[in-house]
Amino acid sequence: MKKILITGALGQIGTELTAYLREKYGSGNVIASNRRKRGDESFFEAGPFELLNVLDAKEIAGICKKYSINQIVHLAAILSANAENDPQTAYDINMNGTYNVLEVARELGIAVFTPSSIAAFGASTPPDNTPQDTIQRPSTMYGVTKVAGELLCDYYFKRYGVDTRGVRFPGIISYVALPGGGTTDYAVHIYYEALKNKKYASFIKAGTYMDMMYMPDALKAIYDLMEANPDKLKHRNAFNVTAMSFEPEMLASEIKKYIPEFQLTYDVDPVRQAIADSWPNSLDDSAARKEWGWKPKYDMALMTKDMLDKLTVKLNIK
Repeated sequence: MKKILITGALGQIGTELTAYLREKYGSGNVIASNRRKRGDESFFEAGPFELLNVLDAKEIAGICKKYSINQIVHLAAILSANAENDPQTAYDINMNGTYNVLEVARELGIAVFTPSSIAAFGASTPPDNTPQDTIQRPSTMYGVTKVAGELLCDYYFKRYGVDTRGVRFPGIISYVALPGGGTTDYAVHIYYEALKNKKYASFIKAGTYMDMMYMPDALKAIYDLMEANPDKLKHRNAFNVTAMSFEPEMLASEIKKYIPEFQLTYDVDPVRQAIADSWPNSLDDSAARKEWGWKPKYDMALMTKDMLDKLTVKLNIK
C-alpha cells in the first residue's frame, strides 16, 4: 500500500490532489503538509496533516519515518509571477526544497513525483508544438528552478535509483481553489468575474496563446504517471502534458455562449506578459501519450460549461 506525503498541500493543485489521492489510496495513507495552516477546517479533519518547512530536511525525514512514507508528491514552490517579485526566496524554496526532498528520498528509499512547468522553456524554445526534448533557456527564476529540478530528478534516478517522475504542467484551471500567483491565473479569474460582474480586465494581452488544462485532467495525469509501469518510461521526468491552447479572446467567446453580456477588456501586467511571451504557444505531448497512455478528457468547451456550472453553485449566484 502506498503511503504518500504531499508537500505544499494547501496550494491550488495540492488542495484537490489530497482529496483525489485519498479517494484512491484511503484517507489515512495520504498525509497532507504545508508550511502554514490556513483555509477551511474541513480539510484538516479529512485526514492526517503536518506542518512542514521543506527547507528543513530533518523535518521531512521525520514525517516520512513517522508515517512510513514510500512516495512523496512534492508540490511546495513559489510560482512564476510571485517568484519574479522575490527571486531570492523563490530560489531558496524551489531549489533547496527539491534538493532536500530528493536527499530524504535517497536515504529512505522513497519515490518522488515533482511537477515541472511550461515555464521551463524560454524564448529560444520552438514555440509551436514544442517537442518533449528541446532547448530550455528560461528567463525567469521560476523557470530556472524548474529546469534545474528536472535535471536533479533525472540525476537522482540515474545516480541513486530514486524512482523520480514528473510532468510539465501548463496553466491549471479550477473552480475549487484559487491559483497562487502564476502567469496563467487570468484563465481562472475570468470565470469568477464573468459570473460576479459580467466583465473582466485581463492582465494578459489579446493573442497570447498558452497551454492550459482543467484540474480533473491534471489530477489524473499525476495519478496515472505515479501508477505507470516504470519499464515503459523512457523519459520519467518532465513529460509534456497539455489539453488545450488558447488566448483570452477565445476563452471570452466561449463564456459568452452562457453569459452573452460578458465583456473582456485588458489591463496588461508587463511582468506577467513578458513571462507569457517567453513560453510556448502549444506543447507536443506525444511522449506522455505513448509511454504511459496520457489522454485528457476536457477541451475548452467542456471545461467552460463545467466551470460556470460549478462556480454558479459555489458563489451562490441565482
